[in-house]
Amino acid sequence: MAILNVRTVPEPILRQKSKRVRAIDGSLQKLAADMIETMHAASGVGLAAPQVGVSRRVIVIGMPGEEDFALINPEVVRKSGERTVTEGCLSVPGYFGEIKRAQRVTVKGKDLSGKEIRIKADELLAQALEHEIDHLNGVLYIDYLESQDMLHKVAHEVTPL
Repeated sequence: MAILNVRTVPEPILRQKSKRVRAIDGSLQKLAADMIETMHAASGVGLAAPQVGVSRRVIVIGMPGEEDFALINPEVVRKSGERTVTEGCLSVPGYFGEIKRAQRVTVKGKDLSGKEIRIKADELLAQALEHEIDHLNGVLYIDYLESQDMLHKVAHEVTPL
């Protein structure tokens, strides 16, 4: 496994829609393992393939106290509720902002063995799934800010997604 270079704004790959994964093979499994290692090294709870320079629809999630997992071709199929969250991002280092996210989400995708899965999530997991799937569509959390004045320099620790 390897720690990959995390891309930061304004790198163009962060604004591109990622390509669907057609086949889950050894190179994709290695990418996911490297992404998990990179996510942990950066103290994040999620990472999307574009953030490491790969235009593929792959995300990894690592919730505190839970087992890490990867999702291939994930998509949000249901959202409900709304809440204001403080969000940061490994690709927008040193800043955070308050944005609106769903209270609960249902996401479908495939695991690394190719099995179809559905995840029903709330709180931090719902936020992380929405955030990482946004990356696959070229969307950053800063796009949800009402104005750039709402982007704040980090003065305290914010868990980056």
